[in-house]
Amino acid sequence: MRTRLPALAELACALRATDVHDWHNVTERFTLWAARADLCAEIRAHLETLSDTMAETVRAKSRETTTHYAWCLMDQQADAFSFWLHEYKPQLDWRIGYADSVHNHRYHFCTTLLKGSYLHERFTTELNANGTRVLSATLQRSGVCAAGESGTMLAHEFHRIPKAEDGTITFLVKSRAMRPWSLSFDPATGISRRHIPVEQRLTALAEHI
Repeated sequence: MRTRLPALAELACALRATDVHDWHNVTERFTLWAARADLCAEIRAHLETLSDTMAETVRAKSRETTTHYAWCLMDQQADAFSFWLHEYKPQLDWRIGYADSVHNHRYHFCTTLLKGSYLHERFTTELNANGTRVLSATLQRSGVCAAGESGTMLAHEFHRIPKAEDGTITFLVKSRAMRPWSLSFDPATGISRRHIPVEQRLTALAEHI
């Protein structure tokens, strides 16, 4: 009888055998994988059995944002994807400007809600000629996503999570960066911001000193 692989190892093997350049293929694989009834228990077991070395790697690659903690569960250089947990902060602890802004990402991703729920809004946007600024954003659709639901966002698509139930946790598989920056937009003020990762700025740092 074939032994079942642990959840993350099974997903990694499936994605390594998939053409991840077509994110629709990833979405199909991910949706089937995320439907397993024991997913939360398996991810919990993965975290509880991390070796000291693996735990330190997770800590080193993870980060805090204004709305959630982004935990990097797996990011191997040879892979065209990485695995993350997003642990949303209590709503009272949110600071304006991250998940609750209208924004896109530098990468494609698939996500599934492990626990809790959030309000998810998708937008159509108008950008300036060189794509460095959002001129306007129009709400396309809105709905509450609950535990067990999965979805996909492509790098050019804009969305917002203005509210999340306390204790909400999501699992994501992300592609490598598809573009050098992401954008955010505040519909109330009309202010658009461009976000460039700090690691990409290192080569130009000396020029600013």
